[in-house]
Order: sequence, then C-alpha cells, then structure tokens
Amino acid sequence: MADATDERLMLAWVAGDAAAFPRLYERHRGPLYRFLARQLHGNGALADELFQDVWQRVISARASWKPEATFKTWLYRIAHNRLADHWRALQHRPPAPEDSDLRTERVEDPDTPERQLSEFEERRRLRMALDELPEEQREVVVLRLEQELTLEEIGEITGVGRETVKSRLRYAMDKLRQRLTP
Repeated sequence: MADATDERLMLAWVAGDAAAFPRLYERHRGPLYRFLARQLHGNGALADELFQDVWQRVISARASWKPEATFKTWLYRIAHNRLADHWRALQHRPPAPEDSDLRTERVEDPDTPERQLSEFEERRRLRMALDELPEEQREVVVLRLEQELTLEEIGEITGVGRETVKSRLRYAMDKLRQRLTP
C-alpha cells in the first residue's frame, strides 16, 4: 500500500482503511500548505486556518468522493474554492503592511556572505513579482511551477479550459521575465 496511487489510497480510506488517510495527508500536506501560503502572501496564520479547512472538507466529503478526477486535482480544487471564498468575504486583497520593507531590513541573517544576500534578494524580487501578478495568473504559475500540475489539472482546479490556463501562464511568465530582467 506504500506505493499505492492517491486514488487507491482514497478508495481504501472510503472503504474503511484508517491507515490510508495518513498516507494521503503526508504526501500532500507540504505542497498544499505552500500553495495556500503563497496565495495568501505568506500570511502563516491564515494559511494554517485555510489548510485545516481544506482537510476538514476532504474528511467531510469522504463518503461522496468518486475517482472522476485525480485526488490531487480534487484536493487543489477544494483549496482553490476555499481561497475564492476567503477573498470574496474580504471583497479585496489586503494590502501589504506599510512597514513591510522595514521589517524585511530588520531580519537578521546568521550567514552573511554575499552569495546568500544575493539569493535572498532574488527570492524577494521573485515573491514581489509574483505578488504583482493578477490572482488568476499567479495561481496558474504556482500550480504549474511549484505543484507541477499539468495544464489540464490546473484547468480542472480553476474551472477554466486548457487554452485559458495556457494563456494565463504565458502572460504571467512574460510579466515575470519583464519584471525580473535587469
């Protein structure tokens, strides 16, 4: 069962195998949490809350789950919907704190070689560039590059066609290249 697909584990769990769920959770907890944190601009407390909500919804939907899509696609669709609910409730994206640059400058780095400073700056620039993308474009970039989902899986999660996903990804990559090219 250790080499079982996500779908087989889910079917086993639905059938009553309690050991199957921890395997599913272990496989997807890190990538799912990173996806949520990225979509929430690094807000760890909110990412924790939505992460728990997503898994609770997986548990609640256990009895009605059907292998019509991959488990991963189904899981990220739940996460996508939960994020949409969150943003809809706020009616806007919360702005970055006014003192975010000061906070960043105050972060002490125990390793101070030039290389690490340069890498940190590159990651910060990439995060900022990602944050500047429209939500739909950022979401497809994160799902494609960090979660390594196919265009079809991203389309299922976001509820749009493959060509729309492809277009959003192309526009996002063009914007990132333009923003990050010196």
